Amino acid sequence: MTIKIAINPITWTNDDVPDLGGDTPLEQCLSEIQQAGYAGTELGGKFPRESIALKAVLAAHKLELAGGWWDGRLYERDAEEEFEAILAHLTLLRDAGAKYAVYADTSMGRHDGIWQPISNRPRLKDEEWEEYGRKVSQLANRMANFGVGLAYHHHMGTIVETDEEVDRLMAVTQAPVGLLFDSGHSAFSGGDPVALCARHAARIVHVHCKDVRMDILHKAREADFSFMDAVLEGIFTVPGDGAIDFSTILNTLAEHNYSGWLVVEAEQDPKKANPLKYATMGHENVARMVAASFGATG
Repeated sequence: MTIKIAINPITWTNDDVPDLGGDTPLEQCLSEIQQAGYAGTELGGKFPRESIALKAVLAAHKLELAGGWWDGRLYERDAEEEFEAILAHLTLLRDAGAKYAVYADTSMGRHDGIWQPISNRPRLKDEEWEEYGRKVSQLANRMANFGVGLAYHHHMGTIVETDEEVDRLMAVTQAPVGLLFDSGHSAFSGGDPVALCARHAARIVHVHCKDVRMDILHKAREADFSFMDAVLEGIFTVPGDGAIDFSTILNTLAEHNYSGWLVVEAEQDPKKANPLKYATMGHENVARMVAASFGATG
């Protein structure tokens, strides 16, 4: 069993909101990722999108590529159209050594959706789930045959946001559809990340370790904040700095022989939360908990 700890560069620079670290150079981001002790990183907007250049910049900092986000539109397309749309991204991931694509279906969303009230989000109708599951399974099979797995990311503001929607997605799909488990999005959506992990541990192929500050979470849900307003208020933080029980989550993953990346992802305002400080804190906390649950890290 191999566990590796990575981080998402959103700690330094937010691709959706350039005011949040938009002037931070890629070199600083990668240098501090290495300094904080991480073995890998997910893609960010400032990373090269050509395989040779991407591998070179990662190698210069002794980092591996843990995966990369894709804005999916599968609800609005058929599986073959979606595969063609994602093919260049999959090629980059495969060439750089990533085993999974971080796939979030942002269909029916708006460009400014992250600034809309969290209650104002797209939802599937009951009668649409079976067909949607069929398309997700088709896409996952195409991706697996190509050499990159599908790690489906339940995410605030998308058609698979809540724990109940994750349950439905898992019920209408099977392997090779993998689940990207995100503790922070489960909690923010009103769910129970510990219970969600326990129900679907066998399907989890990629993990985003995101902690939450419960006072801000309750405030955001009661006041119907937008996703980004909640982020700016500080709803997210690194594991061990919030309220989520990561020790139990990691014990569950270990019991199910999880092998792969644990990605620290805690989007915050870098002017309020120094990226290197929080990245280091996140790595130290996750490494300590992984050692207790799994026995070793990479």
